[in-house]
Amino acid sequence: METDVTWEQWTKMLRTGINIGEFIGLSEDRIKGMSYRMGGFLAGHIDSGNREQRLLQELWLEGTEEERRGLTSMLVKMLERDDKRDKEIVDREGR
Repeated sequence: METDVTWEQWTKMLRTGINIGEFIGLSEDRIKGMSYRMGGFLAGHIDSGNREQRLLQELWLEGTEEERRGLTSMLVKMLERDDKRDKEIVDREGR
């Protein structure tokens, strides 16, 4: 199955999942663990819809378990950073 979403839509969906996990009180390790399992599912069952997703899929498929966990951790950090930046922009504009 191929996804027909842009990189921005895809990262927004992932960020939403992370935010829900944080809202219900999941630890960062638990969120990363769930993200790791999701990454395995996506890499094995979904055809990439854009070049960024293809790159992540290729890295995932070639990586060891340790490298995959590192990739997951970096992706979660990137999304959390972007979410924090977006909230700061909204706060500045709201003042």
